[in-house]
Amino acid sequence: MSVKRIAFISLALFVGAVASAQIASPVVKTDFAERQKTVGNKEYFSVFDKKLTPEQRQALEVLYAYMPLPDMADNSGDFFLENVDYSLKARKEMPWGSKVPDREFRHFVLPVRINNEYLDGYRKVFYEELKDRVKNLSMKDAILEINHWCHEKATYQPSDGRTHSPLATVYTAIGRCGEESTFTVAALRSMGIPARQIYTPRWAHTDDNHAWVEAWADGKWYFLGACEPEPVLNLGWFNAPASRGMMMNTRVPGNYDGPEEVLSRPAGYTDINVTSNYAPVDTITVTVLNS
Repeated sequence: MSVKRIAFISLALFVGAVASAQIASPVVKTDFAERQKTVGNKEYFSVFDKKLTPEQRQALEVLYAYMPLPDMADNSGDFFLENVDYSLKARKEMPWGSKVPDREFRHFVLPVRINNEYLDGYRKVFYEELKDRVKNLSMKDAILEINHWCHEKATYQPSDGRTHSPLATVYTAIGRCGEESTFTVAALRSMGIPARQIYTPRWAHTDDNHAWVEAWADGKWYFLGACEPEPVLNLGWFNAPASRGMMMNTRVPGNYDGPEEVLSRPAGYTDINVTSNYAPVDTITVTVLNS
């Protein structure tokens, strides 16, 4: 083998290593080190003592840097490692996996938690059931097909007295909008498609709230009604109400640095404003003259 070819292979391996290293950005590395210091108990981080690939280690660093402390205490490292493995599996095996940027993968595919649901092993179950159904589709068509699958599994039933996990929604075949959107986001993430739960705290025309889903495809976010399949994206019964909504927002796991307006940064999350995806927006400045 020539010296020139050896140099080329070495350069290719170096570029590949640099690319994969971006799963855990420098900010994540810093936040993870601070989390280890703050938590203190090394047993919570025992999964890092396993023999891990660089990708596994970086993905786990993302999760452990930002997950709520009860999630860390209530679930084993093997639970999170399985989620990491299936996230990486979807990224490798799905035709759109290489198209998803590291930032979108880090914040909208990799996280296990979506809202305040009980954490369960949905990712492996959903991946095994959905992979053959969508593997030959485009990314947009896969989003539509996954929503059809979610509609087959669950129907709407209102209740403020329960918060189903994704698998519980399948088992019971019911869910309110928050549960159905959590379920649909979980299914999309299981297939390596960035997804997030969108929430409006109050409609402009009625004293009520609603939650639905946004999914990322080919560089753009699209919305859909969870378990409410339509023939195209950006279509739902709530199009008109959303165009008059006062606020649409989503909570992003981690220290997110995307283009959307940041509303707040509570511990482990970034709350962002996505109202401009649904209606023209402007900024109103309020000056308080007398407190």
